[in-house]
Amino acid sequence: MRQLSQIYLLLLLVTPLSGCTTIGYYGQSIGGHVSLMMKARPIHQVITAPETDPELRRQLELAAQARAFAAQELALPVDDVFSEYVALGRPWVVVNLVAVPEFSLTPHQWCYPFVGCQSYRGYFRLADARQEQTAFHERDYDTFIGAVTAYSTLGWFDDPLHTGFTSLADDRMVALMFHELAHRVLYINGDTAFNESFATAVELEGLRLWLQQQGAPEGFERALARLQHRQQTLALVDATSEQLQQLYASQNQMDKSMLRAHKAQLLDELARNYANLAGQYEEPGPFGPPPVQLNNAQLALFRQYNQHVPAFRQMLKELNYRFHDFYRAVEELSRQPADSRSAQLKLLSERFVENL
Repeated sequence: MRQLSQIYLLLLLVTPLSGCTTIGYYGQSIGGHVSLMMKARPIHQVITAPETDPELRRQLELAAQARAFAAQELALPVDDVFSEYVALGRPWVVVNLVAVPEFSLTPHQWCYPFVGCQSYRGYFRLADARQEQTAFHERDYDTFIGAVTAYSTLGWFDDPLHTGFTSLADDRMVALMFHELAHRVLYINGDTAFNESFATAVELEGLRLWLQQQGAPEGFERALARLQHRQQTLALVDATSEQLQQLYASQNQMDKSMLRAHKAQLLDELARNYANLAGQYEEPGPFGPPPVQLNNAQLALFRQYNQHVPAFRQMLKELNYRFHDFYRAVEELSRQPADSRSAQLKLLSERFVENL
């Protein structure tokens, strides 16, 4: 599946905790982030060091340019973010665990101080994620562990650049920087779809302007192609999810073995439809190259990350790409009740038309 960005806070250092599992989880979170920060080196030192690989030096110089662009042209709160670099030795920084009951599409929620509830839990060590995954399997949950390229601490820390970024192609590295910086603008407790769609809209429109400045607008067409792939896949996922919801609603009237058989049939059909669609793509699709095996956890996660992107892009377009005004409008929208937010985002999505 497409690698995800994660919102992550470590205010837990000052939060009273109870329970061995809770203490163990927060311990690995705090230890992982502290270890990350301790390995960071100022980017200007990495660039000027004679032992630095020339390709890494070029990427870091490009990242410094993108960072300045984000502040000047996108009105993003850069501060000292991405001013340091960490060599991770792998293309991901953490992994996310998602768990969904066997006959549901509603993810399990983990709740945290300050940031509210989220439908995933992040781990710096894959073994820790797999240990908790096993506990959910014993309760007949569907689960998914996905690699996370980057995460944001929402302005509480100066997040570093790392190999999760520099392992990407230039345009995707820049886009991810804009995405993570956008999370510092706004965050709504418990509304992953709103948070991620907003950041993705800033990422896309920021990338479009960046590539225009770089004299390489064709790169945006590739980004739009990836977005189109996600939207086409989302349409398939939504159709299957509606059928699964109807099936799960009848679970009290149907034998579990029959429920499992119908569920497997619907998921297999979705996998085949996705394979047919992915065959038309030049790059791997959102779920990766076929054949794929899908479950409730993957569907629930994918739907949350792709829901309102057209709405936010339409809002920015109607404000003539004045990013300061856009952020104020999104903040006003975020204060409204969830039902009202969703209704307005739906109307904005209906007005959106892509212009290359």
